[in-house]
Amino acid sequence: MLLAIFIFLLAGLAEIGGGYMVWLWLRESRPLWYGVVGSIILILYGIIPALQSFPSFGRVYAAYGGVFIVLAVLWGWLVDKKTPDPYDWVGAAVCLIGVSIMLWAPRG
Repeated sequence: MLLAIFIFLLAGLAEIGGGYMVWLWLRESRPLWYGVVGSIILILYGIIPALQSFPSFGRVYAAYGGVFIVLAVLWGWLVDKKTPDPYDWVGAAVCLIGVSIMLWAPRG
C-alpha cells in the first residue's frame, strides 16, 4: 500500500511540476529550457502510473485523479501562495475517500 501511495504522489508531482514549468515558459516568458524540461517531466509522468501493481488502467487513473486533486490544492497553497478555503479541503478529503474505496474495497 505504501508503494502505491508513493507512486501516486510521484506521478502527481511529475504532472503538476512538469505542467507548471511549461506554464512558466508559455505564460510568464521564462526561457525555452523551462518548456523542454517541463515536457520531459510530463513524459515521465506518463510512465510512472504504469508502475502501479493494480491490474486495471481505468481504475488506476481514476484513483490517481483524486490524488492529483489533493496535490493540486497543496501545490496552489505552497507554490502559488493561494490559501485553500474550507470547500477546497472538504473536496480534497472526499476525493481521498473515493480513491481509498476504489483501490482497497474488498472485491469478491
